[in-house]
Amino acid sequence: MNYLVAVLPDRSQAEAAYSALQKEGLPSDGINILGNGYQSADDYGLIDPNVAASQEINRELYWLLGFGFVAGFAFNWLTAIDIFPGIVPIGNHIIGGIFGAAAGGLGAYFSGRTIGLTIGSGDALPYRNRLNAGKYLVIVKGTGELVDRATRILRQFEPENIQGYTEPIGT
Repeated sequence: MNYLVAVLPDRSQAEAAYSALQKEGLPSDGINILGNGYQSADDYGLIDPNVAASQEINRELYWLLGFGFVAGFAFNWLTAIDIFPGIVPIGNHIIGGIFGAAAGGLGAYFSGRTIGLTIGSGDALPYRNRLNAGKYLVIVKGTGELVDRATRILRQFEPENIQGYTEPIGT
């Protein structure tokens, strides 16, 4: 499935573009308008950057908590630092491991959040920002030939941005 996303500055241009696409025979079920008074980004299914960030954090937590515990345990064992002098050495090693796991968790949170917000959401974040700024998105979904026809039609409206996407096979 191919997608075409055009960013238009106001509602009247988005409606005019929608009408022009329908007039040229493009199917109505493959054309959507996102913006104030129409579908929202969430209604359409645009990836929420916070969801992508949470998924990345969870993926990193899976590994970094374990590696952090092992690293903290090993560091305490090798350095023989007494975190609490009254505890047996294995207890101090375990506490060192817990500190290492906590450091791994913080690392997963900060790096996962950064990666999820910047990379994980793809182009969804810039599109959401444009919607929040009062712009409108006209999205055309269909075959390659249909998207090419839509591109020629939408260029007449001088969109701020026009971008085509191809859905990966198997999704």
